[in-house]
Amino acid sequence: MKNNWLKTISAVVLVAGGVSGTVAANTAAKATAPVGDAKAGEEKAGTICIACHGPLGNSVNPVWPKLAGQHPEYIYKQLMDFKSGARQNVLMTTQAAALTDQDVLNAAAYFSQQKQDGGAADPTLAKQGEVLYRGGNPETGVPACSGCHGPAGLGAGLAKFPRISGQHADYVSQTLGMFRSGTRANDPNGMMRGVAARLTDQEIAAVAQYVQGLGQ
Repeated sequence: MKNNWLKTISAVVLVAGGVSGTVAANTAAKATAPVGDAKAGEEKAGTICIACHGPLGNSVNPVWPKLAGQHPEYIYKQLMDFKSGARQNVLMTTQAAALTDQDVLNAAAYFSQQKQDGGAADPTLAKQGEVLYRGGNPETGVPACSGCHGPAGLGAGLAKFPRISGQHADYVSQTLGMFRSGTRANDPNGMMRGVAARLTDQEIAAVAQYVQGLGQ
């Protein structure tokens, strides 16, 4: 068990090291990558996205994710995955199919510039979740969430690690459950599926509450 844990930690360190070691290259690539028009994105969001994600990307329904303040690279990837079928959702697949690639870039630019409204957490569950988020579970091989999503849950745009700080606990729980069951499988190299497979229902509930209250 200890050896498995060491292997898991080593993998996370390698990922983190790879990300930091390629910052300069990624920054240069980003400078020449297609750029979205936030104003055009606002117009599109007002006709398509607002019903579920809110006018500023802060959804009211806790099973629909907040998009405000999310990295544009991550939003772009998810919408393109919905378009291609790499990520399955009856509602989102239909909505994404109506978007051009430029529409996707514009929407990503718009939502990334909005301010997320954060959230409050259940203090008891959040305390349990913090332990898992910051230190993982050595006994079951669960790495610390902070290894990829950062100590404040802000993620890393260039690596397409999403911001999860302030995200709805219900959505986080739902997403981890989908990764665990394999019904969501658009995570690079199966990273999230590998993590979620080792999580118990209690751990998912706890870390989801902690994430919801991050930054508050």
